[in-house]
Amino acid sequence: MTLLKRYVLRLFISLKYITANVVDRNNGRIVATSSTVEHSVKQSLECGRTCNAKAAAIVGEVLAMRLKVEGLDQGQGNGIHVNVNKEVEKKGFKNRTKVWAIVNGLKSNGVKLILDDNENDISRPNFH
Repeated sequence: MTLLKRYVLRLFISLKYITANVVDRNNGRIVATSSTVEHSVKQSLECGRTCNAKAAAIVGEVLAMRLKVEGLDQGQGNGIHVNVNKEVEKKGFKNRTKVWAIVNGLKSNGVKLILDDNENDISRPNFH
């Protein structure tokens, strides 16, 4: 059985680290990952004891590059699904800028994202 939302973005945000995974829901495997735990990413940051939205944006950019290398930046035509509202609810409202920084980092690097949430939600930053 193949799923319509085959590739899904999952985020893990703690006080010290940010991790973004793209999961293939057909077999439950992580197909690409990026994290501030990685030595190469950590060296380019000045997080100190906490990671900020700048670190989240870098995690999104690194994940986008890895998806392109794997040929999954378009999610095999169906895109990569992300429910931003759900991610913000899980991480807490104060982390919404980090969640959006990752999403914007992926989008600005050409990854086809499909947002599975309300367009008029309060967690979405308004850039008008």
